[in-house]
Amino acid sequence: MKIVGITGRSGCGKSSATNFLAQLGYPCIDADRVAREIMLPGSPCLIQLQEHFGIDILDEKGDLRRRLLADRAFATPEGTRLLTQITQPEILQRIDVQLERAQQSGATIAFVDGAVIVGTPFQNRCDAVILVSAPYEESVKRICARDGISPEMARRRLDAQMPMETLRAAATMEIVNDGTSEQLESKVRMLLNSLRKEEHG
Repeated sequence: MKIVGITGRSGCGKSSATNFLAQLGYPCIDADRVAREIMLPGSPCLIQLQEHFGIDILDEKGDLRRRLLADRAFATPEGTRLLTQITQPEILQRIDVQLERAQQSGATIAFVDGAVIVGTPFQNRCDAVILVSAPYEESVKRICARDGISPEMARRRLDAQMPMETLRAAATMEIVNDGTSEQLESKVRMLLNSLRKEEHG
C-alpha cells in the first residue's frame, strides 16, 4: 500500500484536499487530530508530561491545561524537544494502527494529512509527500475567516510555521490552491491519476 503524506501551512486548504479524497473513498488519516487525541484524559502521554512539566498541567477533572503546557514546553529548546520526544512516538503508533487497518481493508493508497510530517520520522515512511500551497495573503484571509482572528494574528501564526522553501524541498508534488474549490478538486484528481500511473507503472 502506498502511503502519501499531505502537508501544508495553515490556511492552504490542506483539509479541503483531504476531505475530497475521503469523499472519493480513500483512507485519510488526520495526524493533527491524532495529536489532539493523545492529549485527552486517560492518555499515557499525560502522565509523562506531568512528570516533566508539572502536575498542575492537568486540572482537577484530568483535562490538560494546554496553554500552561505550551508556556512551559516552548519556553526553552530543551522543553520543546522533550514535548516532541514524549508525544511523537504515541502519535506515530496510532497512525500505524490506522494504516494497518486501511491495508487490511484492501486500500492501495492511504493519505496521512498533517502539518508536521516534514522533518519527523514519519516523513521516511511516505512514498510521496504532497504539498498543498496557497498565496500568502490568500492563506491569511482563510485563517481570519475560519478562526475569527485579525490579519495580524493570522500572519504571526503563518510566520511561526515551517518555511515554504523547506516544505517545497521535501515535497514530491505540489498543488497550488489559488482558485475555487472546484479547481482544487480537479487538481486533486490529476494528482490521483499520476499516483495511480506510478502504481501500475
